[in-house]
Amino acid sequence: MEPLTDKQIRASFVNCSKGDAARLKLPADFADLPWEDLDFLGWRDPGAPLRAHLVLPPDAVPGQAGGGPVGITLRVPEKSRTSAVKSSLCRICLTGHASSGVTLFAAPRAGASGRDGNTVGIYVCSDLACPLYVRGRRQPALRTRYEESLDVEERIGRMRANLLAFVENVRLPFAA
Repeated sequence: MEPLTDKQIRASFVNCSKGDAARLKLPADFADLPWEDLDFLGWRDPGAPLRAHLVLPPDAVPGQAGGGPVGITLRVPEKSRTSAVKSSLCRICLTGHASSGVTLFAAPRAGASGRDGNTVGIYVCSDLACPLYVRGRRQPALRTRYEESLDVEERIGRMRANLLAFVENVRLPFAA
C-alpha cells in the first residue's frame, strides 16, 4: 500500500459525516507504519475506544482507481467477558485467535440507510492487523497460525477479497 496523508484518510470515509472524520484520531504510530506490508490501514481510535477505522487504497476497490482511498468507520461493542479456552476466527484474514483476539465490529451503512440505523457486522482481529498476520509479521497471542496449503500471496488475495466483500456490503444501498 502506498502511504496516505492525514487529509486523504479523512476525506475517504463513506459512512460517517465530514465532522466525524475530521475529529477521528489517527493511529499513534502513524509516522512509523509499515506501509509496504499493509493492504489496508486499520486501527482502533485512541481518542474514542469504541470506534475503529479501515481505509483501503483506491486500487483495492473496483471503480475507485484514479479516485481516492475508501474509508469505513466501525463501532466496537462494550467489553464483554471472553474465555481464554475458546478460540475465534477473523472473517477477513482467517487467523485463529484466543476469543479475546477477535472482535465484532459494526459499520453503519453508507448513505440514508446508515443514517436510518442500518449496520453491517463482521468478526475481525481486534487489533485490525490482518495484513501483518497473513504475512507472518505478527503472531496471535496464545495461538499459532493454522497450517494452510495456500502460500502467502494466495492468503493475501483471499484476505483482500474478504475485506472487499465487507466494504462493498457497507457501501451499497440496502435492499429490504
